[in-house]
Amino acid sequence: MADQTGKLGHEASDMTEEEFLRTYKAKDYPKPSVAVDLVIFTVVDTVLKVLLIKRKGHPFKGRWAFPGGFVFVGDGFHNQGEGVEMAAHRELAEETGLPLGCCFLEQLYTFGEPDRDPRMRVITVSYYALISPDKMPLVKAGDDASEARWFFVEDLPDLAFDHDTMLQVALARIRGKIDYAPIAFELVPPTFTVAELRSVYEAIKGQTYDAANFQRRFRRMLTDGTIEQAEGKRRGTGRPAKVYRFTRR
Repeated sequence: MADQTGKLGHEASDMTEEEFLRTYKAKDYPKPSVAVDLVIFTVVDTVLKVLLIKRKGHPFKGRWAFPGGFVFVGDGFHNQGEGVEMAAHRELAEETGLPLGCCFLEQLYTFGEPDRDPRMRVITVSYYALISPDKMPLVKAGDDASEARWFFVEDLPDLAFDHDTMLQVALARIRGKIDYAPIAFELVPPTFTVAELRSVYEAIKGQTYDAANFQRRFRRMLTDGTIEQAEGKRRGTGRPAKVYRFTRR
């Protein structure tokens, strides 16, 4: 039986590493494909939304899915392609039209169950991204998608691949992380009011915050230097509201 791990005989070899690598036959060993998938969130009018693309080709042609694609693996020992982090940033730019580095992006989870992709064995490293609503007009579908659209997370179509599971993992991550990390500031404009920040917390957590209790949380953020008051005020139906900004310390 062929060695499926690529390990047999290596320890007993009298070769130098250079000699070993020169004679190593990579094609003799199974190689799953590696992809990246992107769960991209925003908050609009107190509603948490996620970006989906409609697939232009097979498999799952015409179905909605998260943006993503294969990691470039290069063509041999001296060219091994790109890292998964670079692939995620590249796919985000290609699939949404947003410039590199314009938004928060963090690795989420690795999905590697057999049969998750009908074409072949594909292991995907998923990421989640947070986009402020002012960047939404810049988003456009990439070449391999017929359409890109923002959906309310509680009202999604049937998703391709295992993206339903991927979404639940991403939601659990941001709902837990918002309590201890400043990710909410990635989903508000550069300056924001107390009410606007509270609406982001409510959209992500799926619950209503008492205004007085949130004011206390907000004051703690001011005290510890997480946020600071900015110039100007936001005009609405009532009296103008003070605006703040995230200090990114």
